[in-house]
Amino acid sequence: MIGHDDTDRAPAQRVDPMPTIDPAAGLDPTLLNAARVAKGFMPDDEGLALAKAALEVASLGPLLEIGTYCGKSSLYLAGPAREAGTVVFTIDHHHGSEEMQAGWEHHDSSLIDEHTGRMDSSVEFRRTIADAGVSDVVIGIIGDSPKVARHWNTPLSLVFIDGAHSYEPALADYLGWSPHVVPGGYLVFHDVFEDPDLGGQGPWQVYCEAISSGVFSPVRTVGSMRILVRSDGPTR
Repeated sequence: MIGHDDTDRAPAQRVDPMPTIDPAAGLDPTLLNAARVAKGFMPDDEGLALAKAALEVASLGPLLEIGTYCGKSSLYLAGPAREAGTVVFTIDHHHGSEEMQAGWEHHDSSLIDEHTGRMDSSVEFRRTIADAGVSDVVIGIIGDSPKVARHWNTPLSLVFIDGAHSYEPALADYLGWSPHVVPGGYLVFHDVFEDPDLGGQGPWQVYCEAISSGVFSPVRTVGSMRILVRSDGPTR
């Protein structure tokens, strides 16, 4: 994950029993196991749904995720990218969102950089990717998502938005990156909760805006994950 103001982050997510491996998801057992044990907040069913979606469109171009943290979701994308002969770009400033800071629910003191005194998940991310053997297909970009988006020109088959979960940064990620999704490609939101008792409303509000734009249409829902497809029309 990535972000600055993440006060309405969803509660910690569950750990499901070992799922049945879906061959259509492009994940072998070794890579799936690596994804399951990596630090992060992705339930198995949603991770497999993300992988399956990636494999469905990866022939159209590279994949991109916003919000890397320690690389868990990157591994779910890596298998489909390799199978399709493409790559995954993953963007994060790696200093964590608010709930990952000291004194908050998802703080992990092992990720504190002793030199700066700040959280830095980039080292753990690099280890996750190297240990899983996917350094050839996962390309980490350290930076602020909207700033990177302003300088981006590569068409993308899938954009996975899992950065800060309050409204303003989620909207900025959507506005910055959705224009780069090719027609027929997927826009994927994580931690979308229609019921405010279940989680923050930022991703839900932005997801609704994406649908109302007329450019993106729902494909499927798995847990808190929403997968949209881009029609052959202009983004706003």
